[in-house]
Amino acid sequence: MKRFLLVLALFSFGFSIIGQTANCYRVYLNNKNNSPYSINNPEAFLSPRAIEKRERFNIPITTQDLPVNQSYINQIKAFDPNIQVLSTSKWMNTVVIYCPNEAHIPGIQNLGCVQYVVPVANYNITQPWGNSSAPDKFASTPTRNYSYGNSIDQIKVHHGDSLHNRGFRGEGMLICILDAGWDGFDTISHFQHIYNEGRIWGTRDMIPGSNNVYFGHGHGTSVTSIIASQIEDSLIGTAPMANYYFIRSENPWSEQLIEEDFWAAGAELADSLGADVINSSLGYTVFSEFPEGDMTPLQNDGISSIASLAATIAGQKGIVVVVSAGNERESAWGFISRPADAFDIISVAAMNKDSLIAPFSGYGPSADGRVKPDVTSVGWDTWVSTTDGTIVQGSGTSFSGPVITGMAACLWQSLPHLSAIELMQVIREHGHIYNNPDNDFGYGIPDFFQAFLDNSTGIDTYIKDNNIVIYPNPAENNLHIKAKQVDIQSVQIFDMAGKLLITTVAQDQEVILDISALNSGIYLIQVNTNQSRSAVKFIKK
Repeated sequence: MKRFLLVLALFSFGFSIIGQTANCYRVYLNNKNNSPYSINNPEAFLSPRAIEKRERFNIPITTQDLPVNQSYINQIKAFDPNIQVLSTSKWMNTVVIYCPNEAHIPGIQNLGCVQYVVPVANYNITQPWGNSSAPDKFASTPTRNYSYGNSIDQIKVHHGDSLHNRGFRGEGMLICILDAGWDGFDTISHFQHIYNEGRIWGTRDMIPGSNNVYFGHGHGTSVTSIIASQIEDSLIGTAPMANYYFIRSENPWSEQLIEEDFWAAGAELADSLGADVINSSLGYTVFSEFPEGDMTPLQNDGISSIASLAATIAGQKGIVVVVSAGNERESAWGFISRPADAFDIISVAAMNKDSLIAPFSGYGPSADGRVKPDVTSVGWDTWVSTTDGTIVQGSGTSFSGPVITGMAACLWQSLPHLSAIELMQVIREHGHIYNNPDNDFGYGIPDFFQAFLDNSTGIDTYIKDNNIVIYPNPAENNLHIKAKQVDIQSVQIFDMAGKLLITTVAQDQEVILDISALNSGIYLIQVNTNQSRSAVKFIKK
């Protein structure tokens, strides 16, 4: 924490110099006092799905989850009618403003509700896309036309096909993708079934002056195709039956520090929606259009970047966060990019189908010596869809992350008793060099099917059922089991050796079990309804 505060102090100290080129600022607020929101009424700022997940995994709802105080925002805006709010972060308690008159910044800094101010961009909010062609920020250029059946290579290397064959294809899981745009995705014929089946749950554009994620860039289209495609004999995604939400947090025509704020806002949105997995193929190193915001690899410590902090918090709040490691190997930077340096996430390096590390894949470790990247997947000659629906090969760590994202969603579907933190550790532990990690592969190439076999309850037909909530977990005396839309027919509790300890028959949406007689330890609870059966581990205190 001291190092984090030191970095912020350096930013603030340099304000009088670098603020002259800025018109956008990140304002850190002191508190959330007198908020109209309450942690006792989370329905006002979290979706039912998000609340249920917090209950299921015993993740507390705290003041960190409360939205930024609007009264503080109003105080800031009162300085000038031209001030606009571009982004907020409830986790960081920040508001990003467009303030064209820098003379107001000292006054804003002196407000009682303000802690400090950091310049983040010189931004044209009326023309966010600029007038020139987008640079290749993702290193994902298609290289040649698709040939029959080759997309199996990016799945089979993880034995993901075996996981699919067991019936785990992402059903019921919500994947939020943070990217730069989805040109063509909504009109390409082989993605229409996803819309028809209601599995595109929504979109959100975080870029000021833009409100259509299907315009501006096609990187998200290719990324999503790796996960979501279901084109027989051509391209099968790693989670072809999952649900999706598209969040544009990246302006591909610009490279400024403010984009990390948009990333943080996107991660918070994913959390509020109850996302199971976040995929981000975005990485930040230096900012060509706002060099005042540049950091160095020495700040790849998980705490110097607001995007990295947000990624860590998202992982701790119950989301499997998958971040591509970056394409900086051959650049002066060399190392992984941010937020791949975050704690409690999975950062992904790139290789080809023959397990040769890609010549562009950013390497580790993190600046504080942690193993990074975490794992490696196929991001060199990966099969993807372009914006016109053509199936081609492309390269970049942007494409290795989505392979892992889909596999992680399927694995969590098969192992719903694991928390996000536990699942990410299981993925690491099933890397092929887990016992001898290196700076290129991290813990290696994960075997998702073996991870399933090693952590299965022994009844591998269970599908994650988001309509069942079990709480508290850990529990001491009473365990509550609630069904959202159906009646529970029976509940059984087993010890980890498979011995039946408690059984009850019901015909109600909520069952309360007295578990006070159980010894402390881990148990398996099986919940049967007329539509599904679910297995979840819980801890008896």
